[in-house]
Amino acid sequence: MRSNLLVKIFSCRYMVKEKYVQGELPSTEEGYRNTLNIAWPSIVEAVLVSLVASVDTMMVGGIGPEAIAAVGITNQPRFIVLAMLLSLNVGVTAVVARRKGEGDIKAANRCLKQSILISLGLSFILSFLGITFAPQLMKFAGAQPEIINTSISYFRIIMVGLFFNGICLTINAAQRGIGNTKVSMRTNIAANIINLIFNYLLINGIVFFPTLGVVGAGIATVLGNIVAFLMALKSVYRRKSDGFLNILSNVSWNFDKKTLRSILNISSSAAAEQVFLRIGFFVYALMVAKLGTTAFATHQICMNITNLSFSVGDGFSIAASSLVGQNLGKKRPDIAMLYGSISQRIALICSTVLFFIFILGRNFLIGLFTNDPIIIAQGAIILIIVAFTTHAQTSQVIISGCLRGAGDTKYVALTSLLSIGIIRPFLTWFLCFPVGLGIFGAWIALFIDQCMRLFICFMRFIGGKWTKIQI
Repeated sequence: MRSNLLVKIFSCRYMVKEKYVQGELPSTEEGYRNTLNIAWPSIVEAVLVSLVASVDTMMVGGIGPEAIAAVGITNQPRFIVLAMLLSLNVGVTAVVARRKGEGDIKAANRCLKQSILISLGLSFILSFLGITFAPQLMKFAGAQPEIINTSISYFRIIMVGLFFNGICLTINAAQRGIGNTKVSMRTNIAANIINLIFNYLLINGIVFFPTLGVVGAGIATVLGNIVAFLMALKSVYRRKSDGFLNILSNVSWNFDKKTLRSILNISSSAAAEQVFLRIGFFVYALMVAKLGTTAFATHQICMNITNLSFSVGDGFSIAASSLVGQNLGKKRPDIAMLYGSISQRIALICSTVLFFIFILGRNFLIGLFTNDPIIIAQGAIILIIVAFTTHAQTSQVIISGCLRGAGDTKYVALTSLLSIGIIRPFLTWFLCFPVGLGIFGAWIALFIDQCMRLFICFMRFIGGKWTKIQI
């Protein structure tokens, strides 16, 4: 009985309703193999990036809680600046994946070249604006007087790296569209290794290097960005026509309306989603910052740990987005639905493992970042909430990736507006202040937000309307 239930949950033949099936579906073995082949580099990349970010915070944490807060307060302003680039890249991945499925190599390279030019201009403008308005952004983010000068210096330095990071992200987005997730994995691993090495050398002044503290951490990040940019550029710089994406192909660099329209139709909705996300996250972080430096440092540490579960979901989301786009290009929406379901099943197993890690290892995990007893006590309680959030978070991230890969970015944007832009900030304020739960109220609000997004996106996914969108 139990084995029959597991077969129905994990077998491919039960994942797509009969009314949607248009032909022979991949076998269970083939379906899982194809998903894992694309997903594993993205998962390794995302988990390693998350772990390195955690180690980064640990290194900065050696200076004190103020240093953790100073670096942490820059996260939401940084993502606000990055929002336009991230929106562009959603469109790039979806369009390239669809053209890959259609077998149109020229159209895919046309999309790559035009998106690089757009990214080049955006990266320069956003980097300049970030450097210029750093003080205003840090004040708006809620930086306390004891950390504001340090946070401004750190933010300005990482904005220099944004120019290189932006172009790298766009190239990696195109590579993900054709299912080549290894490029992004390699560039990010290299960037983070460079980051860690120079963190070690510059934060505490090892050997002949100066002691720069938080500023040293910022410089290390920029050096990593430059290395990643060069590696990403090399991946599409091919003198021989042996790759699907190649900036040396005979496709023109000139803009054309059809390609731009395809990219911008998806990216504009993704931009709206990013606006809602960033406003919601920004207000969320702002309210947590008002609870004080110790509470915000606790919050930042728990966010670093939470990113582990997000990383798993993000890895499968990237795989699902690519496979969905390619199979819709092949006119097989049933297989697109299948790969979305497979990604969710694998993520269910991963999130269950993470649940027990967070519950059983909560004190140990917080203790890796700090020896402050107040932070450890608060963080251990928050990780119980995180453990129960894990499945909802990974599942909604994957389903959202499926919808984006299909070009259904308007629906995802509306979901973000409702859940992150309105519900999460309101619940955070209500639970933190009127109810008086403090930092714990913020994390309960996050749990409710994730569950709501999962329900809304899941209903869209099983409805199947997203399979009919033309790109």
